[in-house]
Amino acid sequence: MAIVYPKDYSSANLKALIDDTDSEVLFLGDPRVSLDSGPRMFDRMERVMRESGAAIVYADAVDHPRIDYQFGSIRDGFDFGSVIAISTKAARAVGIEDGWRWGSLYDLRLRLSEKYAVLRIPEPLYSASASDTRPTGERQFDYVDPRNRDYQIEMEQIATAHLKRIGAWLPPQFASVAAAAAMFPVKASVIIPVRNRERTVLDAVRSALSQTAKFAFNVIVVDNHSTDGTTALLKELKDSRVKHLIPERRDLGIGGCWNEALYSEHCGQYAVQLDSDDLYASETTLQQIVDKLEAGPYAVVVASYTMVDFALKEIPPGLIDHREWTRDNGRNNALRINGLGAPRAFNTEILRRIGFPNVSYGEDYAIALRISREYEIGRIYDSVYLCRRWEGNSDSALPLETANRYDYYKDWLRTMELRARIQR
Repeated sequence: MAIVYPKDYSSANLKALIDDTDSEVLFLGDPRVSLDSGPRMFDRMERVMRESGAAIVYADAVDHPRIDYQFGSIRDGFDFGSVIAISTKAARAVGIEDGWRWGSLYDLRLRLSEKYAVLRIPEPLYSASASDTRPTGERQFDYVDPRNRDYQIEMEQIATAHLKRIGAWLPPQFASVAAAAAMFPVKASVIIPVRNRERTVLDAVRSALSQTAKFAFNVIVVDNHSTDGTTALLKELKDSRVKHLIPERRDLGIGGCWNEALYSEHCGQYAVQLDSDDLYASETTLQQIVDKLEAGPYAVVVASYTMVDFALKEIPPGLIDHREWTRDNGRNNALRINGLGAPRAFNTEILRRIGFPNVSYGEDYAIALRISREYEIGRIYDSVYLCRRWEGNSDSALPLETANRYDYYKDWLRTMELRARIQR
């Protein structure tokens, strides 16, 4: 047995590889890495495939465990590692679609997953160099890089076809947003969860307080038991619009902190995000967001942001505007990608019916997926937010174990959302 290193994943090339092999298993390798197969890698992967009936088998590498494939693992960037085994019989049964420039393997994988198992062997069967050595904080924005736009369009087409085949695709038909039934203390609340951000939290709060709006608003800072100087700095603020909340519980993630603000007596009709690292781009940001929420009216509005360093100098990839979003297919494509953008703003009454999961990664993605199942998401494509990237960011350079846990959780969210959409 031998590993084949494809020059690309066009339909023509993948079809030729499948048609030309006389083996029951095709081993595809990543040409970007140097791979050293273990003494039993081929036999082990082939045996697992034969005995399980799986169509795709992949494995851990030495010092690099992967995560299990789920029903919701439909993102095109799923990490299978440096070598995967494909059943040639299964591949020929589902066929290779014509016309794909980059996504033929992605399309084949989704088609196979509809009828067969995709299995991970949780054993280090080979060693390999890293195919991408950039920090996680840089890699996570590849899917919004405008240079990759044609590629992303193709991947969206492939994912959309998969959703239609499994009955999870939603047409652009949305529930209406009712007028507010409850009384709120203010029109909008800027919500800032924070823990140990003494270097940045006052910048964020002052950015919120500097907003010039035609309505009353407040700033709810949920201080999650900071152990540095954050709490003392917040207590020194004398502006009555600042509501400094310290939760009773000590087991809250970011989502739990959002719930503290959301269900408090201080929360306004609209709940608007501001992370403790970040800033609004101008004094009119809050007004623009609320105007957009009410113009729909929308249950959620997601705006656009600019990446900056700690000194607020723009850094690549610069503007993140998610122009790949379309009214017709945005909520379907959201299941393929890892995020929807920022800042996010919500209709509080609708959000209170759902609530955030008590986690510190993916909580915003979970809520956006859930709300988009019913409601239309409004978009602002002008930059209204400065996303500050620095060494203190929680996702700037994640350990592998943490990155795997986060990816597995987001795939689980997709799994739950897919099942709910199919039920619907």
